Amino acid sequence: QVQLVESGGGLVQPGGSLRLSCAASGFTFSDHGMSWYRQSPGQDRELVATMNNVGNVTRYAESVQGRFTISRDNDKNTVFLQMNSPKPEDTSMYYCTAVGFLLKPWGQGTQVTVSS
Repeated sequence: QVQLVESGGGLVQPGGSLRLSCAASGFTFSDHGMSWYRQSPGQDRELVATMNNVGNVTRYAESVQGRFTISRDNDKNTVFLQMNSPKPEDTSMYYCTAVGFLLKPWGQGTQVTVSS
């Protein structure tokens, strides 16, 4: 079955950097776009970044444009989120998902805390 495992979260200082990873299995990774979402307590899950299946089309939330970069390695079935210059308001649980499923599959998420 579809499995997504996020990793790489942790505590990072404002202005630092962090790279999140999401390892995918159970489906043909190169057939699907991939997205990163985040959700804070009491908030709706929001789209952070998305990339098409071959990696040449990306879209970002306005709040992260120019600071975060989504990328993928189709040989390793992995999608990444490079977080540069994070801000305290980026503190959240980050999830990846695959595009094109009737029911979006979700991993367990990885917590990112931006604090000095």
